[in-house]
Amino acid sequence: MDIANKVAELMRSSSHVVALTGAGISTGSGIPDYRGSRGIWTKDPSAEERAYDAYRVFTKDPVRYWSEGYGTHPLYDDFVSSRPNRGHLSLARLERMGIVQCTITQNIDDLHRRAGSNSLIEYHGNAMMLRCVACRARERRDRHESTIDAKRPPLCPSCGAPMKSDVVHFGEPIPADTVEKSHEEMAKADMLLICGTSAVVHPFASLPLLARRHHGNAVTMVEINHSDTPLSTMVDYPIRASTSDTLEAIASLI
Repeated sequence: MDIANKVAELMRSSSHVVALTGAGISTGSGIPDYRGSRGIWTKDPSAEERAYDAYRVFTKDPVRYWSEGYGTHPLYDDFVSSRPNRGHLSLARLERMGIVQCTITQNIDDLHRRAGSNSLIEYHGNAMMLRCVACRARERRDRHESTIDAKRPPLCPSCGAPMKSDVVHFGEPIPADTVEKSHEEMAKADMLLICGTSAVVHPFASLPLLARRHHGNAVTMVEINHSDTPLSTMVDYPIRASTSDTLEAIASLI
């Protein structure tokens, strides 16, 4: 039995399948990853330095955060113009079929949502949204574009505090509700599809370990990625292939 058939069979017999996705699922939409040979941080190390500085800058000076562009991701225009690819669409299709119960993504590009995934946890936020750190309200960024274009901090319509990008910056705590929902999914999961993530950014990369802690070897793990990751030695089925091609093949077999 070929590996796609085996994974499709396992998914049909599982009661709670959760997909964990990273930047590798979006490269097929023309969005570069971060650390690959063509990654934005590989090409421009200063972009990585700014990413590490962004949260500190916001907490000290929201005006500087927006006037110097820390609140706008360097790939924002790519996110706006890109379209979901076969990987995103296949996961949304599997959700509609009742096969995938939840997708938890590291990606901030909004492509899972645009593909039609509704049971979705955006672990690191969404670049198309703003978030108030005072009252936790969230707003569509496009409602505040004129303010952002003028390099001024957008203000929360609920409490008046300066808002930041919904993207979770380095050093910024993951929102508590996101952590809680993700842990609940790991407690329920009996199968994980780990798709296109380098598995080096924590705490997201620790979610499969949490599932193992809950269920031991009773949770089946499939990793779809072009290369090995720190999770590869613990997964049951490592697949070294295109995320989009593999997900499309699996979905077609169910």
